[in-house]
Parts: sequence; structure tokens; C-alpha cells
Amino acid sequence: MSASRKLPKRFFAPLAVGAPQPLRELPVRLERMIHFIPPHIEKIRAKAAALGDQVDVLLGNLEDAIPADAKTAARDGFIEMAQANDFGSTGLWTRINSLNSPWALDDVTRLVAEIGNKLDVIMLPMVEGPWDIHYLDQLLAQLEAAHDVARPILIHAILETAEGVKNVEAIAEASPRMHGMSLGPADLAASRGMKTTRVGGGHPAYGVLADDEGQASRPFHQQDLWHYTIAKMVDACAANGIKPFYGPFGDFSDEAACEAQFRNAYLQGCLGAWTLHPSQIEIAKRVFSPGADEVAFARRILEAMPDGSGAVMIDGKMQDDATWKQAKVIVDLADLVAKKDPDRAAAYNS
Repeated sequence: MSASRKLPKRFFAPLAVGAPQPLRELPVRLERMIHFIPPHIEKIRAKAAALGDQVDVLLGNLEDAIPADAKTAARDGFIEMAQANDFGSTGLWTRINSLNSPWALDDVTRLVAEIGNKLDVIMLPMVEGPWDIHYLDQLLAQLEAAHDVARPILIHAILETAEGVKNVEAIAEASPRMHGMSLGPADLAASRGMKTTRVGGGHPAYGVLADDEGQASRPFHQQDLWHYTIAKMVDACAANGIKPFYGPFGDFSDEAACEAQFRNAYLQGCLGAWTLHPSQIEIAKRVFSPGADEVAFARRILEAMPDGSGAVMIDGKMQDDATWKQAKVIVDLADLVAKKDPDRAAAYNS
């Protein structure tokens, strides 16, 4: 047994007397996009209720993109926004400052004390190993107990350093408080010494040449810089029953490239992505909601194999227990989408 892990019989024990019982299963929620807002800006806070109706998760950002002299204002603004609104089925998250910053402790203590029963998830940046999760896990339990928080606030780790990628499996299994992980491509690129200044997406110089078969010009095919890391993150999350997400796409002017990157992540198993600009919300809805034809075919598989066993032929293609499981994932996601999105519900016949 690794020294970084708690013994199995103690894994689900509360970490403080009076803290809520840790969850054994994550809540079933639609989280196609995690929409970031800067809560120190009053006119954006004023739009919070309307934004909450449009997105699956609304996140008050306290870390990157918030100037140092606005950190306290961002924290105050997020607390004010949370107290003033009931977001219903929309998740309320925050990204706190990194644990080695001068703001992190005040972020956590004030948020739990003042809005602990409204806050669903704390996103933790720059996670390098399970020790970061263990620290925040213990601190949250103590604060939840002190402030009568009724349910555990979950932790979502950002994978944005080389050490974090190396330790991704240990991070994923560190606590029952783990909600999931997001890829943070910009900081990860810097940590690895990658030669790109782009925030997510591909790079025009990263690719392969077609074989030389006497062609005057050899075609060049751009490759995905993030394929390996996303796959490694998805495996760690899936193995531990937590949720993988793609992170930011920084070029708001290139909606086609944003959609391509989101779709790559979706096909690899990610459940959603960050949206940093309102134009990306509809892209995330389109990408992370299964298509109507895909849902209809998945329903046919489930109807043809009600108990998931055996094998059948549908439209000339064999379907078996493995494809039944794939179809179940798609139909379950469609049912979640239908509850939030009336237009897609009609397309799914839900």
C-alpha cells in the first residue's frame, strides 16, 4: 500500500469530527461547460442569474486572469453573488488561488464560512501530487464541521504541471472528495518547456509528413499536442470514478478550432470543457451533447439487447455487450441533456 493513500477501511471516514459524511458516488449532474466569470467586475456579477440559466456550471474565478490587487475584490464579489442568487440545477464552483499563494487560505476559509452550503466544487490549480489534495481535504473537513456545512464540498484538480501529469493516478485516487480533473494546457506547456504560446488547441508546426512516394510535394498533417495527456487523464479519472474535462481554449476568434479541440476531448472521454467567453457556450453545448442520430441509434441497441447480453445485427453491424455499454453512456448523457435543454429534448424524443 502506497504511503500516499489512506487504508481502504478509512477512506470514507470523515476527516474532522462533525464534518459531513464523504460521498461514495458523485452526484449525477450535467457539466458540459464550466463557464468562468471574473467576480470582481460588478456588471458581470449582475448577469450571474441570467448566465446560470444558460450554462451547466458557473465558476467564479479567483486565480489566473484576476490581477493581484483585485484578488480580495474577486473573493468578496463571488461570495456576494452566491448569497444573492439561487442557481438551481446549475453547479456553483470557484477556482481558488494556488496553495502556495498568499490568498489561498483566506479563499478557502471565507468561502466555506460564508457560502459553504451553496458551493458545489472548489477547483484547485497547480496540483502536483496527492499531498495537495490531502491538505485541502483535511482543511475543508475542519471548516465544514465548524460552519455546519451539510454536504462535502468537492475538489476538482487542474492538471497543469509535468509533476502533476506524472502523479495523475495518485491524484485521482487521493480522496472521496475528488470530483474530477481538467487539463490546463498553458501552464503545462510552460512546465514542460513546450515551444508554444497558445492556450489550448494545436500548433501548425506539430505534425507528420506523408511518406515520399515520388510526390513533388509531401502533404503535412497537423497532430494534436494534447492527445497523450488527455488520454492519460481520462484513464486515471475513469479508473477512479471521477470526471475528466478539457480546459481552456484561448483564441476566441477561432470558433472552428475551439470546436475541433473540444470534440477531440469529447471523443476521448471528457465530459465537458471550460468556456472563457460567451461565444464558447454554444460550442460546448453542441460538442458535449450527443447528436440526435447518435442517440437514436444508441436507443436501438439498448432496445435490441435489453439486458446487455448476447449479440445482434443492426444495419449490418454487429452489436454486443461492449457496444451496449457505449450506447448506455450516450443515452444516459442524452437524458441528462434533455432535462436542461428543451430543444435537444425534442430532438432526442425524450
